[in-house]
Amino acid sequence: MVKLDANSTLKRLRNRYRLVVMNEDTYEEVIKFRLSRLTVYIFLSSTFVFLTIITVALIIFTPIKYYLPGVGYGDVKQVAEYRKLKIRTDSIENQLKNKQQYLDAITKVLSGKVTSKDTTQLNLPKTDNSDD
Repeated sequence: MVKLDANSTLKRLRNRYRLVVMNEDTYEEVIKFRLSRLTVYIFLSSTFVFLTIITVALIIFTPIKYYLPGVGYGDVKQVAEYRKLKIRTDSIENQLKNKQQYLDAITKVLSGKVTSKDTTQLNLPKTDNSDD
């Protein structure tokens, strides 16, 4: 295994590089930067932290938080109203299911497809009552 020396890693981070933007037609240097790996890393990390802070601040301090479902912010009235609507829709669904079962049973009876399950009927054996 290759052992990395802490000094060599730090030296590589501090090595200077030059980034030059040139005009392609005239080969004139438009802008030049002196960079190192450490400065690029610091710049990208700072940008990430800055954008994260701006995003969190927008969510916390503006009304956007009310429109984001995962954040958990919401008006208390809206939450109570959502609960009432959920209960109402559940009860309406149950009523609709019961009415559909009732209509299916009536349809079976009217079409004659129902088998008799009447327990009050008596099944008496047939007797031969002939008066000879």
